[in-house]
Amino acid sequence: MQQTAVPDLAHTHARPIHWLATATAVAGVVALSSVLQPNSATAAQAAGPETKNAPVALAPPDPAGVDFPLECGPVKAVVVRKATGDLDGDGSPETVAVVHCDAPMGTPPDGVYVLTQNTATAAPRVVATLVDPKDSITVSDLTVRDGAVHADLLGYSSDAVPRCCPDVKDSAKWQWRNGAFVRSTPAGAHRV
Repeated sequence: MQQTAVPDLAHTHARPIHWLATATAVAGVVALSSVLQPNSATAAQAAGPETKNAPVALAPPDPAGVDFPLECGPVKAVVVRKATGDLDGDGSPETVAVVHCDAPMGTPPDGVYVLTQNTATAAPRVVATLVDPKDSITVSDLTVRDGAVHADLLGYSSDAVPRCCPDVKDSAKWQWRNGAFVRSTPAGAHRV
C-alpha cells in the first residue's frame, strides 16, 4: 500500500450535516441583513468646500420692461433683436439688445445696448450703448461669440440718400477691454 502526500481528510466529503450547516448560515446572513439596513440613498450631495463659494447662475437679463435711452415720442421702443453671452468674463451673462422706435413708416434707426443685472436686485439695466440711434444706423445681424459682440450695420453715405434705403454696409465687433467696450472691424469685413 502506498501513502499519499495528502492525508485523507474526513471533511472533504460532503455529508447532509454540512449542507444543513451551510443553509443555516446563509439563512442567518439574509435574516440579519434585512434587519440591519443602511439609510436610504438620496440623489443630492452634501455641500462640500468646493461648492460653498460657487456663483449663482443667473438667467440672461430680459430686455422687456427696461427703459432704454431712446426718445420715441408717442410711440414705444421695441426690441427687434437680442443676443446673450458673458462679455466681461465674470461668469454671468449679459444681453445685447437692438432697439428702435416702433415707427409706422420708414426705417427707424437702431440703438444697440448692453444689459446686465446684479444678484441682489435681478433688475436688468443698461450699462453701455454700442450704437447710438442718432448715428442713423440699422442693425441687420447681431451675435455674441467668444465674449464679443458682432454686428452687421447698414447706414447712409450722405443725407441725400433716402432713409428707406441704406447704401453703406459695415461690420463691427465690440470686446470688453480695460473697463470699456472697444470697437474694431472683424477680419474679412468690408464696406460696400
